[in-house]
Amino acid sequence: MAAYYLARAGYQPVVLERRSVVGGSAVTEEIAPGYRCPTLAHATGPLRPSIIRDMDLGRRVGFLNVDPRVVALSPDGRALILARDVARTAEAIRAFSPADAAEYPAFCTALGRLGEFLLPFLDRTPPSIDSPAAGEVWELLKAGRKFRALGRTDGYRLLRWLPMAVGDLVAEFFSTDLLQAVVASRGIFGTAMGPWSAGTGAVLLLNAATDPAPGGGTFTVKGGPGALTGALAEGAREAGATIRLDSPVQQILVRDGRATGVLLGDGSELTADAVVSNADPRRTFLGLVDPLELDPTFLQRVRNYRMPGTVAKVNLALRGLPLFGGITTPEDLHGRVHIGPSVDYLEKAFDASKYGQISAEPYLDIAIPSLADPSLCPPERHVMSIYVQHAPYTLTGAAGWNSMRDHLAQTVVRTLERYCPGISGLIEYRQVLTPLDLEEMYGLSGGHILHGEHALDQLFTMRPVLGWAQYRTPIDRLFLCGAGTHPGGGITGAPGRNAAREIARALKG
Repeated sequence: MAAYYLARAGYQPVVLERRSVVGGSAVTEEIAPGYRCPTLAHATGPLRPSIIRDMDLGRRVGFLNVDPRVVALSPDGRALILARDVARTAEAIRAFSPADAAEYPAFCTALGRLGEFLLPFLDRTPPSIDSPAAGEVWELLKAGRKFRALGRTDGYRLLRWLPMAVGDLVAEFFSTDLLQAVVASRGIFGTAMGPWSAGTGAVLLLNAATDPAPGGGTFTVKGGPGALTGALAEGAREAGATIRLDSPVQQILVRDGRATGVLLGDGSELTADAVVSNADPRRTFLGLVDPLELDPTFLQRVRNYRMPGTVAKVNLALRGLPLFGGITTPEDLHGRVHIGPSVDYLEKAFDASKYGQISAEPYLDIAIPSLADPSLCPPERHVMSIYVQHAPYTLTGAAGWNSMRDHLAQTVVRTLERYCPGISGLIEYRQVLTPLDLEEMYGLSGGHILHGEHALDQLFTMRPVLGWAQYRTPIDRLFLCGAGTHPGGGITGAPGRNAAREIARALKG
């Protein structure tokens, strides 16, 4: 994304991709002969609308914004469908609780208003803490006026909800365990936090800024995430960027405090007027830069930057469509499927990871992308993409991830069987990606899919560290543009676009 906008600004960026395919963690790959699956991310975005317009993505890809958005499964065989239409969702909730059904529209309205307030911050460069410019002060004053316009009720909610545990937040509106859990899951997805962790309310609100639907979005494209990132690469090339595959960067070269280029894995050097890193902050500063080039205080802050991965991925090739309890029509499975029937269930799944253990009853976020896009696999066959939480990067005991891979897969299949009896007999092939695999295959330090925790002390002016949230670094002409910068993880394109704006300003200055 940064390369596209830098090319549009008149520069000639060269993108160095470590793998043989572009996309990073947003790729669609063959997991078995004839079966193509979103290997890691199975929902993308939502991309910022301005990026879709700028890159003319409507011409390049076929968007699949499916409905219902998510189906939450109950152990008693029932299912709760959260659709795009608020009234339809409220009616589905009525079967569980008439009181919750009546409360749901008000919750949607509140979440939408707070998300709308926060949305402009995603497109804005965080202000300087030490010496804010006049323009930055003016933007903060405008934000203050918008906060006052929220009114007493929503303003009070914003101040309370940001530091709250998302489990407490949802309990203020709903009493149904399943509804509480599926909404609360947006506050913990991809993080090393449970629903009773302080600050998970902020994660929910951050997600609501891009998509206010309580159950989250299902934004993807025909061909899977790989088709989207392929289209982004095509747009960047057309704008003037060069993309080189199979070109891993071994070291960022620095001379006299200024980035001058990179050393590639094959030993060759590439000089440049500036270096822009899309790697996470820890990989950038602790792996690619000589530590002698950085101030010890800054290095310590980077070492303290938290990114303990707790997500694993299991992908299945299926010989038929699985039958979930409570689901009567395949159309209801076009979005995501949530397994995590209560807030306490989600918290227990997190508890295990705190002690280096794989959760015996994991929280699963599932997609069956072949339902909306049959081109991904042979006729009448399907692929299933499963995020697994919580699976800690570091396991206790002598056993490592290479010896616990099958155990993780068996745990996931056993959990699926409770909600989808007979699915074991449909599995033709499975792919298991542990947090260690996410680090080694996709370059995600610690296996953290968001390039660092979305915690209050690692957001906005403190992402990645206090004093360096404006995409610049202590090394002149070295910049960051990845999810470890504001506004954080998720395939929205916002970090890259924001970074390109600031990089262009710095290079012109």
